[in-house]
Amino acid sequence: MATGLPSQTQVIELLDAEFTRAGFEIEDVVVDDQDPLPRITVVADGDTPLDLDTAAALARSASELLDTLEFDSQYVLEVSSPGVGRPLTSAKHFRRAHGRRVELTLSDGSGLTGRVGVVDDDILTLVVRAGRDWNRRRLPLSEISRAVVQVEFSPPSERELELAGIKAPETGTEAGA
Repeated sequence: MATGLPSQTQVIELLDAEFTRAGFEIEDVVVDDQDPLPRITVVADGDTPLDLDTAAALARSASELLDTLEFDSQYVLEVSSPGVGRPLTSAKHFRRAHGRRVELTLSDGSGLTGRVGVVDDDILTLVVRAGRDWNRRRLPLSEISRAVVQVEFSPPSERELELAGIKAPETGTEAGA
């Protein structure tokens, strides 16, 4: 029987194939043995959002796999998606944030806020406010020094979604009904 907890590398090597089969990749693993009840946190991301049912299923699979290591420490296992404040640092992060509102800092130090549209050949299409309307602005990812998804409290306009390449949700009502 091993002592302590598995290392970050051991956890990634053990769980990677299972998460990949489910359509997710492991973004990070944090092994915290300083708490009274140690914690292993697995952060996973994919092209589809990680919902609660999927996170629970992945946690069950991860727990079974980790149990094969027979570590003598008890621990809490968490499987979660990256938080809203996680910086977007690669083209895949921007693709996965399609339709989300982001705050950018450009390499020249200026700031920009808009909605993530299509990412093509390392060029981001960002939907930005232009007076009372919306415009698309194309930005090379190399010109973005920092990007973070913003929390939104009201729904975006249909025009903004359309420019971002997202079909507006159906309202379920028809004229004359």
